[in-house]
Amino acid sequence: MKHLLTTSFLVAAATGAFAQEQGGRLDIVVQPEPPSLMLGLVQNGPTQMVAGHIYESLLRYDTDLQPQPSLAKSWEISEDGLTYTFHLHEDVVWHDGEPFSAEDVVFSADEFLRETHSRLRVSLNYVESITAPDENTVVFQLSEPFGPFINSFEAGTMPIVPKHIYEGTDYANNEMNATPIGTGPFKFEAWEKGSHIHLVKNENYYLDGKPYLDEVFFRVIPDAASRAVAFETGEVDVLPGGSIENWDVARLMEDEDTCSTGEGWEFLAPHSFMWMNNREGPTSDERFRQAVMYAMDREFVRDVVWNGFGKVATGPVSSRTNFYTDDVTDYSHDPDKARALLDEMGYDGEPVRILPLPYGETWQRWAEAVKQNLQEVGIEVEIDSADVAGWNQKTSEWDYDLAFTYLYQYGDPALGTARNYLEDQIEKGSPWNNVEGYRNPELDAKWAEAAVTLGKEERQKLYTEIQQEIVEDAPVAWLLELEFPTLYDCKVQDLVTTAIGVNDGLRDTWIKQ
Repeated sequence: MKHLLTTSFLVAAATGAFAQEQGGRLDIVVQPEPPSLMLGLVQNGPTQMVAGHIYESLLRYDTDLQPQPSLAKSWEISEDGLTYTFHLHEDVVWHDGEPFSAEDVVFSADEFLRETHSRLRVSLNYVESITAPDENTVVFQLSEPFGPFINSFEAGTMPIVPKHIYEGTDYANNEMNATPIGTGPFKFEAWEKGSHIHLVKNENYYLDGKPYLDEVFFRVIPDAASRAVAFETGEVDVLPGGSIENWDVARLMEDEDTCSTGEGWEFLAPHSFMWMNNREGPTSDERFRQAVMYAMDREFVRDVVWNGFGKVATGPVSSRTNFYTDDVTDYSHDPDKARALLDEMGYDGEPVRILPLPYGETWQRWAEAVKQNLQEVGIEVEIDSADVAGWNQKTSEWDYDLAFTYLYQYGDPALGTARNYLEDQIEKGSPWNNVEGYRNPELDAKWAEAAVTLGKEERQKLYTEIQQEIVEDAPVAWLLELEFPTLYDCKVQDLVTTAIGVNDGLRDTWIKQ
């Protein structure tokens, strides 16, 4: 395999029957090219995949969603659930050599991210104060118990940014956004637009012996077929989930030198749906939205378009996320029910626009399958395709009727699900919140109650009621719980070591010679 035969030596630690080997270059596909690497400003999938090795947060999470050390080496939660105390690793430095301290954490969480990170802002609403009693200790004081709060400390949710670079600046236009500075295992080296992003080993990383790799190239290869060929020829070593078309996955897995894993998505649990514009047009009518749900043959899409990699979604919460229930309205494929609802509302044939997700041919085929299903029940459909920038603009400006997306769940409905349905998350300019414009004040109150309720049974009862009501309203069209197998050369070891997978695992990755 290309790029991997560089200087190496064995270190004392071992994984299974092998000791980790130092050195080597790893080439990974990133698709599409990230719009930015400033993780505090942009949290889409490609940005998290690359920047998750530049920036860090206080914790990581294993595949059982249990917290593990990162910048914090230990922590305590008070018995009343109101005080979270984190003890930071000592002698951590930023990539520019400046010392890292608790003040960076306070600035990041209490100032920078409160302004820039709409998803984290929901959790920070429960935080009364964030203080640094000394340079290696941070205390989060909550105003009321918020059980999911311990899941808020991964890099994509709470990236810690350098206070000395961002304090007092226009965050969005800070010139350092183009050359990100973090504390992570890899440092930003170069970005050749349309070709690659080059990260190099952080020689001053605070964990002895890590990272093992010398450098990582995130390769931008626009065409999915070309990405598959690049993997077959050894030009790239890792195909993260979703980077090639589904029909190529099984073929490539037949090679004896190819390994694969479905792990590394437990925390994110990608959940796909179509936003349906609740503000105007046919999609503002609940009956039309229900008709869309009945019209879609999601089992066909799973089996044929998605090649079996997924599970039909029953509502807003993934079955891999805490407090899921399937005791909701069943929207199995039923064209007759769809037609009856359209007749009841007096649908006059006004066309609707579908905006596919610009992440490859699979998503275009999916949009075509939905178009066919909707036309079969009498809904006129136009496909309004756009590139990544165009998709971001159209969804952010609410310029769509139906728009494909998938969002991460982050282990708990209060962290990854509520943001898409709360009225106070309707914010023009962001494609990561309540883009559909759903408003339900009574349900907002129930979301708030469920987030702070103590006791698993009580929370389950509330979240079951929430799911039942939202599924009846159908503010969006739920599609699939996505599965993204990651393919990699079998010489690559420890590629996925957390519930966030390739997005934060490269500090542990090494190459077996």
